[in-house]
Amino acid sequence: METNGIILVAGLSSRMGEFKPLLKIDGKTMIEHSVDSMLYSGVNQVIVVLGYRGEEIEVLLKSKYDTSRLVFTHNLRYAKTDMLASVKIGIAALNNCDAFYLLPGDMPAIDTKTFLKVKETMINSNAMIVFPTIDGNRKHPPLVSQSCINYILQFQGEGGLREVWKFFKNKIETIPVDDYGCTIDADTKADYHRIVNYMESKSNYKV
Repeated sequence: METNGIILVAGLSSRMGEFKPLLKIDGKTMIEHSVDSMLYSGVNQVIVVLGYRGEEIEVLLKSKYDTSRLVFTHNLRYAKTDMLASVKIGIAALNNCDAFYLLPGDMPAIDTKTFLKVKETMINSNAMIVFPTIDGNRKHPPLVSQSCINYILQFQGEGGLREVWKFFKNKIETIPVDDYGCTIDADTKADYHRIVNYMESKSNYKV
């Protein structure tokens, strides 16, 4: 199964008070950790949907990675649109693939094993969308079949992504995972410090 990934980093970081994608965790920026998690999972390309201070992120990532593995696209209306708008922009930039992961850029701590479990579940089922779950609750990153693309791009209703997922409710599978990284996103400074402590402890454990 050929997969790509979409990372959403168009937001203003208003609740954090600092620009989240460029905050450091264990020697790397948050956005680098998010890109790494996608690439380590075996995706062919990562589409990075930029918005606020997007040029800074693009310059950083181009200096760190093989640019043939990255595609940059911009949500120019980032201040007025929701996540679904950025998802549509990311989908429009996708190259051919069987399925794609969706990941908010403020979730840098997800384990590679989670991506692989989600992919394995899709391969072994008829699912069009697969979510990892913790305690029965859906988490990121979902893996979305390319057969969902037209509906997502054409969706104009209220409710954003949650409403989109309802359309596919009979074609959704879930897979339980043991991954604390799926439960923490960096909305606030307290969240950020929690992520830092978790990721640094994992790094020290590996050493």
